[in-house]
Amino acid sequence: MEVPPPPDGDPTADMKSTADRKPLEIVLSYPGRIWRAVAGAIPSPDPNLLSKIRIPNVSSLSGLSILLRSQRRRHGLPLPLHTTSVHSIRVMGDASKSLVIFEDIMEHVLSHLHSIQKSLLFWQSRAEGTSSQKIYFMVFERGPRAFAKEMYQFVISLASQGSSIQYLSDSASDMVASKLAALTSLQHIFSTFLAEVYLEVNQYRGVLTEGSEKSLSTALVLIDGLFSKLEASLSHANEIKKDDNSVALQFQKLPQVDIERPQWTEAEANTATNLIYQNLQRLNLYLASLLSTCQKPKKLTTYWVRYTVGAVGLSACSIWLLKHSRLMGSSDIDNWIKDAKESMCVFWEEHVEMPLISIRDELFETFKTRQKDSIDLEVQLNTDALHRMLVAFCEQTKGQQLPLNVTDQQLMEIVMARYEKEMMHPVQNLFNGELARAMLIQIQRLKLDLETAMLELDQILKANQINFATLAALPACFIVFLLIGLMRAWLLHDKGAEGRGRIARCQRRLLLVEVEKRLMEFQACMDRGMDEEARCRFGLMLYSLDRLYKAVEWHAKETGEWISLKKDIVDIAKPDMGTVQKLAVVSRVERMYDCLLPSSNRL
Repeated sequence: MEVPPPPDGDPTADMKSTADRKPLEIVLSYPGRIWRAVAGAIPSPDPNLLSKIRIPNVSSLSGLSILLRSQRRRHGLPLPLHTTSVHSIRVMGDASKSLVIFEDIMEHVLSHLHSIQKSLLFWQSRAEGTSSQKIYFMVFERGPRAFAKEMYQFVISLASQGSSIQYLSDSASDMVASKLAALTSLQHIFSTFLAEVYLEVNQYRGVLTEGSEKSLSTALVLIDGLFSKLEASLSHANEIKKDDNSVALQFQKLPQVDIERPQWTEAEANTATNLIYQNLQRLNLYLASLLSTCQKPKKLTTYWVRYTVGAVGLSACSIWLLKHSRLMGSSDIDNWIKDAKESMCVFWEEHVEMPLISIRDELFETFKTRQKDSIDLEVQLNTDALHRMLVAFCEQTKGQQLPLNVTDQQLMEIVMARYEKEMMHPVQNLFNGELARAMLIQIQRLKLDLETAMLELDQILKANQINFATLAALPACFIVFLLIGLMRAWLLHDKGAEGRGRIARCQRRLLLVEVEKRLMEFQACMDRGMDEEARCRFGLMLYSLDRLYKAVEWHAKETGEWISLKKDIVDIAKPDMGTVQKLAVVSRVERMYDCLLPSSNRL
């Protein structure tokens, strides 16, 4: 038998009741007691702030958890309020409470619409695929249980009808069509609900922000009516597939309170606020149960074949490693680790350390200094010897002293003229003339030219040593750039339109295109007198604006465009502005703001 909790003022009664209860009951009672201690220790500048979501049962903490999430949520598309009322709602308690409730409802509805939109895009991509892609999805991308079921149906249909491939394709088309119908219906319902919430706030914004005691009661009554409409819409949606054991969504109604009364009691306001948050929690649970049958499959389910093959390969690799480990008496792994370590050290020395040292030395050493210091002593000696040989030969053949400023080129011309004269009688002059001496001088000149050419080639190679060092460091640079690219891709993964780069910029522009398309659809529905469909299109436009608002906020703050861009986004969402003016604002936003310009048009 369950023991009722003791009074708060009697600590001994709590000890006695604890001793009488079973251990399981004691364990189950700890969360509530811990929560009471934590809630009592939380400081709050507004003593009535927690009271609006306090519910009679301590174990039901849905309202408080929603409020705590709302305090740390990221702000999206704001409510349609006057700019002059922003400061006043921070001071007026009841107005602030009512607007916080509306913001929480909008945040949850926008989150649900985002989940529905992602699932819709997934199933639309499957619907546009070929028959082979649909069959592959039915068999290999729905988990092992679906794989076994489809293979069983494949074998049965093959034995009975002989057209199993067509059966798989038809069943895939039917399944995708049913999920698309359910998601489209949910999107229509929630976008309409979002539009109604936004329009109600816009209609009663004067009452909600004036700070009177009636603002909270008006907000609670409006929300209760909106929840009633949402309940009726969900109950009449035939496209939504419901389980046989599922319970229809039923929101709790507000107690019978005189709405026109100037002020509600604190207990009445707290009860009504708790009911609103409980209804919001019921809506979350109900939608989660609906989406469980038609939402986008998880990555683990979609890629289960790859994960299974990877697990099998990892197991085989583990067994192979175990055979070569010390546990099985083998030293192969130790030898491999040693060889890998030595290879890495050699690679580091040859492709990282030595090229960097060479590049450093080359950067701090000029070509002239290197040329001056690298003149070979032997080349200099051969040059001096050739000069002395030329001077001696020319002075002997001419019989006179040559000037000191004569060049080697002039001396060589004298030698070549004498050589041509001696070649007229080569045999006689080889033994009695100067032919042999002239030939030796030419051999010495050829040797000197060859050594000078080799020296110049060595200087060229040394001058290009920084290029060779750079080529040696290319493998290491390639590995570094590859690691940086992988790290950058991992850090920026799945940021979508909020990320950096060309793809994120394209996605932000696509969001703006989606806003423009929803605006035109809204105006077309209004022209045809389709008010309900027009509200749906208006809600989808609000959803696209909210995504655009969140995607461009950080980038626009970096460029200093956020204040102006935020005002334009809020103007597009205003129900009182005409469609023509909104389309003009959309065109200006697309052309003027840097965070939404194409990459090729940026300066």
